[in-house]
Amino acid sequence: MLAENVKEVQKNIEDACKRAGRKPEEVELIAVSKTKPVDQLLEVYDTGIRAFGENYVQELTEKIEVLPKDIRWHMIGHLQRNKVKYIVGKVALIHSVDSLRLAEEISKEAVKKNTCADILLEVNVAQEENKFGLTLENTMEEVEKIAVLPNIHIKGLMTSTPFVENPEENRKYFRQLRQLSVDINEKNIDNVCMDILSMGMTNDYIVAVEEGATMVRVGTAIFGARNYNK
Repeated sequence: MLAENVKEVQKNIEDACKRAGRKPEEVELIAVSKTKPVDQLLEVYDTGIRAFGENYVQELTEKIEVLPKDIRWHMIGHLQRNKVKYIVGKVALIHSVDSLRLAEEISKEAVKKNTCADILLEVNVAQEENKFGLTLENTMEEVEKIAVLPNIHIKGLMTSTPFVENPEENRKYFRQLRQLSVDINEKNIDNVCMDILSMGMTNDYIVAVEEGATMVRVGTAIFGARNYNK
């Protein structure tokens, strides 16, 4: 059943790319596997998916230990500074860098481990009070401060949009994030590239792809609803 879900999501991405005049290989599907058991991750892995996203550091590190080594792990949840040391050097990408202080901590840890950390800056485009992230107005300023930190690479932007009944309502937020990435790119800041736009989840990833997402973070449409009681 999970294999069929993956196939359906991939087909939706392909169709959205076609409508937008894009190539499907421009979009990476990240299977969001938080709270899901290892056997389900393996089932999805067997379909060819190699990018998995986790929200919690402890769960992420436990899964890294037991799952195939060619998985590219993505830290997509809010990251506390005191947890940075557990994931630097172990994940392919940290999506949720929402402050200079967090970036400084990641940089410090990467220097210590003699590695480089790839990060995305999280932007709270919809200005939701219950969500983390930089504002559209202050992102440029923060990019310039973070770009000079050692052993850290800014690879693009990420946003989480409001949960809405009609995904069309979020189209404007995806457009705003894409425009911001274009504006940042035009500044030609050293150590900054805007190759990645991580936007779109189960309820709105199709619209996100139409608006330029290069990564979509899909959990429920692949794994089914989450069970937080486990």
